[in-house]
Amino acid sequence: MFLISLAALKRNTAILREVKESAGCHLVLALKGFSCWKCFPYIRDDLDGCCASGLWEAMLARDHFQKHVITYSPAYQEEEIEKLLEFTNHLDFNSLSQWYRFRDKITAHQRYRSGELLCGLRINPQHSTGQTALYDPCVEGSRLGISAEQLQNADLTGLSGLHFHTLCEQNSDDLESTLAAVDEKFGHLLRLPQFRYLNMGGGHWITKPFYDRERLIRLVKETKQRYDVDVWLEPGEAIAIHTGVLRATVLDVFASDGHNIAILDVSATAHMPDVLEMPYRPEVFLVDPGLHGSSSQPAVMLAGEKYLQAGSESEHAHVYRLGGPTCLAGDLAGDYSFSRALRVGDILVFDDMAHYTMVKTTMFNGVPHPPICLLHENGSIETLRSFHYEDFRDRLC
Repeated sequence: MFLISLAALKRNTAILREVKESAGCHLVLALKGFSCWKCFPYIRDDLDGCCASGLWEAMLARDHFQKHVITYSPAYQEEEIEKLLEFTNHLDFNSLSQWYRFRDKITAHQRYRSGELLCGLRINPQHSTGQTALYDPCVEGSRLGISAEQLQNADLTGLSGLHFHTLCEQNSDDLESTLAAVDEKFGHLLRLPQFRYLNMGGGHWITKPFYDRERLIRLVKETKQRYDVDVWLEPGEAIAIHTGVLRATVLDVFASDGHNIAILDVSATAHMPDVLEMPYRPEVFLVDPGLHGSSSQPAVMLAGEKYLQAGSESEHAHVYRLGGPTCLAGDLAGDYSFSRALRVGDILVFDDMAHYTMVKTTMFNGVPHPPICLLHENGSIETLRSFHYEDFRDRLC
């Protein structure tokens, strides 16, 4: 099961609230990273709203978060614009062609005319700070954001904001160098009276212990003063990082060409896709009731459980290749070593599995989807959603 710790979630949002209040900015939840809406009542007061990647996420924010809604998509359909005009507060566009296509409809709408709806453009500062091309919107030929060259002599009538989103799991030093690139290429626009907000996107690791929050606060304050704009941040991972785990059961153990294989009831491709895409190697723990004490532990623990942390291939005596129950040959979480042999029925805990996991899961091969559960502060577990055969059957009909 996916198990989310309410205490850890609230601990993260308390940090974010302190940061945004100190910086004098707005901070919203990026639903693409964490959209478990039954948790919203517990974190709503600490945040200013949600950012959505399209109509459906925006509707989720409207219906269940019920605060400010920011919407950005690489492209909109006309019927999506018509619906978004009724409730979103920011509507950001990826290209001038999309903005020009819908501008007359938008600027004629009562919510736009009253100031309830503001529109902006996503910009591309062409300043890469990450290491993984898959997550870098500043790569050559990027489909995300408008370059400074494309904005030369452009008619920007009706726009109120600029939006960049270039970071991924990064510290505030990368934000600082990105802001320098933004100022060099787009600062003249931000200084125009028509521009009222700058959205700095997500990817900020604000709740990580090593993150330099004081620098972030300084950068936000300097940006507000430099351009006289409202600043918005939209982290997803920072809200849900270190708040959840995925608990798996060992179904089978056998040898293959010199490798020990452990088949689990969870799948990398169906339930932990970033393990294959990023790639990302999660920490793994073995629940071992025979322990007298745990030398290490996952972010979310159950009362009375003891844990053995798995290591690299050379760290412990018993090495296993952890695989899922699908037909995909590469459905592998990786090779891990343990201080004792794995047995059928053992429980393995994959750490830090609340962000960019549940939002990406599938029912590929008809593999049962893990239930989504919430660990309350009093130790009780609430099942937020369980999945059944009918959920799989009805997806494609």
